[in-house]
Amino acid sequence: MRTEDLDFPLPEELIALHPPARRRDSRLLEVRLPAGEVRHHGFPGLKDLLRDGDLLVLNDTKVIPARLLGRKSSGGKVEILWLEETAAGQGLALIQGGRLRPGIEVELAPGEGCLRLKEKGSQGRWLLENESDLSWLQLFAKFGHTPLPPYIRGRRPPGGQDLPEDQERYQSVWAQAAGAVAAPTASLHFDSAMLQALEQAGVERAMLTLHVGAGTFLPVQSERLEDHPMHEEVFEVSSSCLRQLAAARRRGSRIVAVGTTVCRVLEHLGRGPFSPDRQEPAVLASGLQGRTDLFLTPGSPFRWTDALLTNFHTPKSTLLALVAAFAEHSGAEPGLSLVKKVYAEAVRQRYRFYSYGDASFWHLAGRS
Repeated sequence: MRTEDLDFPLPEELIALHPPARRRDSRLLEVRLPAGEVRHHGFPGLKDLLRDGDLLVLNDTKVIPARLLGRKSSGGKVEILWLEETAAGQGLALIQGGRLRPGIEVELAPGEGCLRLKEKGSQGRWLLENESDLSWLQLFAKFGHTPLPPYIRGRRPPGGQDLPEDQERYQSVWAQAAGAVAAPTASLHFDSAMLQALEQAGVERAMLTLHVGAGTFLPVQSERLEDHPMHEEVFEVSSSCLRQLAAARRRGSRIVAVGTTVCRVLEHLGRGPFSPDRQEPAVLASGLQGRTDLFLTPGSPFRWTDALLTNFHTPKSTLLALVAAFAEHSGAEPGLSLVKKVYAEAVRQRYRFYSYGDASFWHLAGRS
């Protein structure tokens, strides 16, 4: 597939720069597969699209304030987006600043929060040494800023700074496992009342963890989609979650992925020792953890995901390819053409796009 095929026109004013007043105030575009019939709802209408026994799978990752602003000894500004901690306790980060080289020290505040650039690696990533008396998480708590996506920061005056609203709203209400540098945005629409209403309707919930990385925002640069080097992300799935998945499949209930992050983990499981037809007892007893670089593109099979709740994604992105893959797996041919028709309708109806935008629900007609 040509990467250019993943492009679509989007008026800039439809890019959501702030969350709605309340989480539940988002809109929901229902897509009935395989034909692609669309229906329009408020987000609380999701309850009427789910049914008793459905298993809603959520990502409990917690966004850390991983954006750090500092200065070199020369006074030059440095911006750091921390990605993860290495086995040796160093930090892996994306860094912006002039004349960067190994050995340069960066202070996050005068006389404190000192970091040292150690080595530049592939894809513009740097190894950092933390020379302060604080742990990485303590460092973020004291000096960090919400790592808003570039398409929000770059359009917000003045200077794209995060706001008090971001600390609460760029986070799901159930977030608990610290480690993400981007939010699982399909989760942002849920509030406690919505979760309670779904529970009362007989919808079950399961939790897994995938720490969303900065690579989720990177556009595909290669001419062919298949040549894109997919980023890795860390995941963990508990034994209890695996048991819930297996039980849902046995009873014929739908497994609903809340977000592309959940979908990636579910389909990673389906390609390993926990596919629907191969559930190893040892794995079921202990759970699974690891890293996934799974790239779901049109033609990919889906083994655990029966329905997908997701936001509207950026052009030429791996996430858009995932949605097209799911649509095609559900019988739409070609899936990408259907997705682009749906997105054109969302533009006509003035839906809000991207992280703080509205949601879409993709499922087989007649099964809700």
